[in-house]
Amino acid sequence: MAKSPKQVAIRTYQVGFGDCFLLSFLYDGNSEKHVLVDFGTTKLPPDAPKSRMMDIARDIEKRTKGALHAVVATHRHQDHVSGFATADGGKGTGDVIRKLKPAYVVQPWTEDPKLAPDAKAPPERKGEQKHIAALSAMHDVARQSLTVGRQARHLDKELRGQLAFLGEDNIGNPSAVKNLMTMGKKALYLCAGDDAQFDEDLGIKVHVLGPPTVKQSAAIAKQRSSDPNEFWQFRAAAARAATPPVDGKAVPLFPRFVLSRGPSYPIEARWLVYHARTIQGDQLLEIVRALDEAMNNTSVILVFEMGGKRLLFPGDAQIENWQYALGKKENQELLANVNLYKVGHHGSRNATPKSLWKLFKNRSTDKSNKKRLAALMSTLEHKHGSEKNNSEVPRRTLVTELERESNLFSTQALSGSSSFFHETVVPLT
Repeated sequence: MAKSPKQVAIRTYQVGFGDCFLLSFLYDGNSEKHVLVDFGTTKLPPDAPKSRMMDIARDIEKRTKGALHAVVATHRHQDHVSGFATADGGKGTGDVIRKLKPAYVVQPWTEDPKLAPDAKAPPERKGEQKHIAALSAMHDVARQSLTVGRQARHLDKELRGQLAFLGEDNIGNPSAVKNLMTMGKKALYLCAGDDAQFDEDLGIKVHVLGPPTVKQSAAIAKQRSSDPNEFWQFRAAAARAATPPVDGKAVPLFPRFVLSRGPSYPIEARWLVYHARTIQGDQLLEIVRALDEAMNNTSVILVFEMGGKRLLFPGDAQIENWQYALGKKENQELLANVNLYKVGHHGSRNATPKSLWKLFKNRSTDKSNKKRLAALMSTLEHKHGSEKNNSEVPRRTLVTELERESNLFSTQALSGSSSFFHETVVPLT
């Protein structure tokens, strides 16, 4: 193993609703190695220039002096990978990152091309093809929800907004996905318990806590497949219903309800038609939410350990992913002493389980405590969720706890600033 670093600096970029973190490890002699964790957005801050993502790509290029050790794409959502997309003439942000020639590209096991529905799975991963097929089919559902969100004027504005957002975040990212698949010298598709491999040259230890394979979480999968309110079942239903739009218009997932405005209905029927349409929207939203959670739960969960410090980067992992990780005693002991926490899913209510939060021993209400937990949150208010149903992102109750018991930095603090990143320096003993 290489010599251990003496410091790590985490550059948190302001990408609006998305994630982009650059970890820079400093060694004796002032040599450095760099790891990029995610690069994506679905909405830039209102005051950000259109060039923001390219500005960030160029800053990463400058900060790394043209060389990346590793890229980690925690999962496929646009707000985590859109920055890896390429463009004609090599002028995309993903082209800039590709030229940094990362030695490793790390993604969840669900992205392994060998696990495609029409390919034979490796012996140790047999039985995963159905899971992959369902994740692929969700993109078709996402396209429909995006179309409905934009076209269905009879639906409540807030409901249309949520459908559009979830659809936008879950549509396929072929350019970014292909770029990630081929840009590194070595592609790593990791699941819980795997050897991270890219950590040896950094002189640190990286623990892979998630995501589990279906095989690893068989008990949970079996239980949930018999639960009509569980997302695995919603996903299967959505996959069966998935059909591409026709002439740019969504094909109804629920044919018995009316999608178009239709003719002028008799007064006595208008109430029924209106509510039938609303039910359609609500049901589609529940399915797409479930699919969104399914993709979030493919997130790679990493703990970087070095010099007595531990940094937790969980992507957008939600409760089903966390349940597996937290079910292992060794993981509980590892997480208890986390020094820095990258807040999951932009501060949503279901990505920081209370059981995880209570594990953190470095939580403290004493702001002068030098060992107080540090927290980094990349987010944008009023983009996702609603305060009406307590689903707003970031969730106010969670933010209150983060502010009370950790040194929280939110990218929203950069609003109105000329800087588009914040750097957190962690000295290592």
